Amino acid sequence: MSSPGGPVSADQQLVEHARQHGFVVSAKQLASWRRAGLLPEHTKRALGRGRGSASVPDDEAFGLVVALARLARRGTRPSHLALALFGEGHPVPEETVRDAFGKAVRGLCAGLGEEGPEEGEDEEEWAERVADEVVVSGRRVRLVPARVRRIDEGIARYMRERGVAWPPPELADLDANPEPPSLSGGEVTATAVTTVLRGGAAVTPQGIGDVLRAVQPTGWGNPGASLAEYTVDDVPDAAQEVFLPDGGMSTVPDGDVRDALLSLAETATLEDLRDAWEVSGATREWALDLCARVEAELEAGELGDAALAWLMGRAFVSGLVLIAQVGDRHWSPTDRASDSLILLMMRRSLRDLDGKVPDRQWELLGSPAVLPAPLIPFLQPRHASEIQ
Repeated sequence: MSSPGGPVSADQQLVEHARQHGFVVSAKQLASWRRAGLLPEHTKRALGRGRGSASVPDDEAFGLVVALARLARRGTRPSHLALALFGEGHPVPEETVRDAFGKAVRGLCAGLGEEGPEEGEDEEEWAERVADEVVVSGRRVRLVPARVRRIDEGIARYMRERGVAWPPPELADLDANPEPPSLSGGEVTATAVTTVLRGGAAVTPQGIGDVLRAVQPTGWGNPGASLAEYTVDDVPDAAQEVFLPDGGMSTVPDGDVRDALLSLAETATLEDLRDAWEVSGATREWALDLCARVEAELEAGELGDAALAWLMGRAFVSGLVLIAQVGDRHWSPTDRASDSLILLMMRRSLRDLDGKVPDRQWELLGSPAVLPAPLIPFLQPRHASEIQ
């Protein structure tokens, strides 16, 4: 590109390219994006015939400048821009991408510096103490978001007005636990903190059942929780491949979960990271869309397919995913990145389980009660039969 006044600088070329696409950028912005690893440096190109060389923009820089100008807002973190660009398929430098995913992990449960109980301290007391520190910092685990509660109550009211017994007695009959526990918000926070800091060592069948029961609608029986709680009794041969004799889950790494997630941020292929990013976004859209569709059915006074899907999944794993997504109202690129890494860890665990306990009924993952539709093709074990 040239002008009557001589060659146009590399930065000027990018500024003009952005202007042609309706965006205003400055040389100062370009320099800032380069320092953040979002734009490649200019390259030197020989002018020939002894005229020296000139700096020219990297070919990929033109598309990146337009995307950055579209995404950037005052105060936007460079790591958020890196993740957004990466998610859209732009050629962000690999080091910048991995660093952004790593920052997302390091932000999880910020402030938890403990590695375990102090000498002589009871583990339950330790977990409660650390959970109290989390609560003081304003990060208490919310059991059921207000929007989810309103939908639960709306469905229950709809059933009562029509004389329909809900939940049906058959549901309670499928729950084998005669005296199921009920965790408080503080206890769930303690469970979450312990799991983050201890990893697989903190995951037990009873603990899984406790969490499922803690977030279920009021008054429900919970067959899913019951299945978890009685796994060791019902299928001992399979359970011993997953749960260790002294407690803990063998398919989830022991130790601080954040270390495992950081390892994935550093070692997962860029293709896997992008796939997980896309699935994470699709799962959030699924959760918000399901809420909106059930709310529309309640407003119209006629429950249909959306309410059925809601009721099928509300007390199972699908409901846990729903609650996590709806409860996070301010979902940032950092949140999406950490969700993506958690999904990759879940997939690794399922594939590990498939290797230890082959030929299981993986097709059950296709039930709306078990997993949201966007997660099914992503999480299914590599050697599992096709899940419809």
